[in-house]
Amino acid sequence: MTQPETLTIDVGGFATRVWRAGSGPKLGWFAGFGGLPRWMPFLDELAKTRTVIVPSLPGFPGGDRGHAVLDTHLDWLVAVKQILDKADLRGADLAGSSVGASLALEAAALWPDAVGKLALIAPFGLFDDKNPPTDPWAQRANDVPGLMCADPAVWTAMKAPPEGSNSIEWPIEQVRASEAAARIFWPLGNTRIEKRLSLITAPTLLLWGEQDRIMPRAYADAFAAGLAGPATIRTIPGAGHLAELDKPAEVAAEIAAFLAD
Repeated sequence: MTQPETLTIDVGGFATRVWRAGSGPKLGWFAGFGGLPRWMPFLDELAKTRTVIVPSLPGFPGGDRGHAVLDTHLDWLVAVKQILDKADLRGADLAGSSVGASLALEAAALWPDAVGKLALIAPFGLFDDKNPPTDPWAQRANDVPGLMCADPAVWTAMKAPPEGSNSIEWPIEQVRASEAAARIFWPLGNTRIEKRLSLITAPTLLLWGEQDRIMPRAYADAFAAGLAGPATIRTIPGAGHLAELDKPAEVAAEIAAFLAD
């Protein structure tokens, strides 16, 4: 597996990790629920054809404690804009999953000149009370792996502490990531993003795991219907909510083909 270059940027006065690997046109990746405690095979797949730039979000692994000063949804969006500028992503294509996909959409709505194409996996942000998403913050800890991935062992492996890690700090960092996501999306992941979808003109790929137990498949159609720009929907067999973890090669191939068009 690749050992990416690790850079640090300042976001709101806090040091924030940025990984960079590969070659070719730049592609930003915003991670899904739980963030990225380690480099994943999916990122290696993307890096075969792209310079993949992976900024952490405040409070997520690699994002220190910057989430603690972000009190409103607008605060988070300003932080995302800082990340785009400081991580050399202004004008680049953006990809993301889950919570990260929602923030990429928001950036495309508010700063359309700062974003190229969008490739997104099961974004948060919409809420239909007749077909609600599963609330990930209301689950027992041992149920979360099976909600995030079709194969719970994939989530468990991502969250397992690496050899030599501080046994106290590691679990605190993982809980902090869930807290940071809750600060953006609580309650129920509803940011009323439907009010801003019509501002998004970027060509958009929407990917959905066939076994997504968090975001119902109908939400893909709702996002596509709300966007001003062209939207393409693809379903990934054998994948859960974080489809990039279950099926890294398949998801990366869909993203690469879409961006190459």
